[in-house]
Amino acid sequence: MFYRRFGDKYVVRLERGEELVSSLNELIEKEDIQLASVSGIGAVDRAEISIYSFASKKYSIKDIEEEMELVSLQGNIARKDGEPVLHLHASVACEDCKVFGGHLHSANISVTGEIIIQIIDGKLNKSYDEETGANLFNFD
Repeated sequence: MFYRRFGDKYVVRLERGEELVSSLNELIEKEDIQLASVSGIGAVDRAEISIYSFASKKYSIKDIEEEMELVSLQGNIARKDGEPVLHLHASVACEDCKVFGGHLHSANISVTGEIIIQIIDGKLNKSYDEETGANLFNFD
């Protein structure tokens, strides 16, 4: 992973073979990022993507293994109990140009990952919400 900070933005390049989510978590820890938005593009050869079921309060994970374009990566960074929480959604396009999307659990970079992390001045925690079963921004 290579990155550079420009004001309130980090520009990140992930290399072939790196795992996207764990690499970003390393950067978040190293740079002590408290609150930010995330966007990116790239190419991956494996991705675990899911849809969250409100009824079961579980993720239904789909593991896709083929060459794909990472056509969109969006998300945020916050904290829960002092620990970083990286919440990412992604869309990936397969060879036939069909697109899969949802919550991103992991992805292996096949060519590159180009990611922008936009720092938001301040701190905002997430807390577990019983009704939805999700960690939500806490504005208290």
